[in-house]
Amino acid sequence: MFPLGAVLLPGESLSLQIFEPRYVALVRDCTDGRREPEFGVVLIARGHEVGGGEVRTQVGTVARITEVIELPGERYRLRCKGTDRIRIEKWLADAPYPQAEAETWPDDPGTDDSALLAGLRERADRLHTLTAQFARRNGIRRPPPSASLDDLSDDPTTRSYELAARLPIGPTDRQAALSAPNAHGRLAALSASVDDAIAMMEFRLL
Repeated sequence: MFPLGAVLLPGESLSLQIFEPRYVALVRDCTDGRREPEFGVVLIARGHEVGGGEVRTQVGTVARITEVIELPGERYRLRCKGTDRIRIEKWLADAPYPQAEAETWPDDPGTDDSALLAGLRERADRLHTLTAQFARRNGIRRPPPSASLDDLSDDPTTRSYELAARLPIGPTDRQAALSAPNAHGRLAALSASVDDAIAMMEFRLL
């Protein structure tokens, strides 16, 4: 397991610089040819990536290693791809890196999300408009680009993760989306996150 200060979603790419000895050991174990070249990623709820002792969330994503570059000084550069969502059943002792008993957690059956999807698009447009206004007011020449919500997958689960990856939300909101039981719940969580961002931006523009 690799606790991080960021959330990896299924389908997302992840680049890592590995230098801490315990994670150097993890990379070597994952790439020794005796197992699948993958590990679990969870968000650090409290604490730091380096040094241990952090508080970890219970829902994460499998990161499959797609490229390993060995660097001088016992360091590695990894490129990974998020695959399955996982749920932690039990944390084990670090030996030397974090380890856990986990199981894949596919989405529960959901309901039609077309209305939620349409509403989320409207909210995202509203948030971008407010963000652009805030940028102009504060002399920012290049406001953040609008989140591209086009060319989404037809599969509800994949589409919900694509939306979570593209919307301008923070790690806590991304974790809430990852932890939703299904695509419908994920869109509801994303809608709530964007509503919070809209309210914050409207307050800043008062």
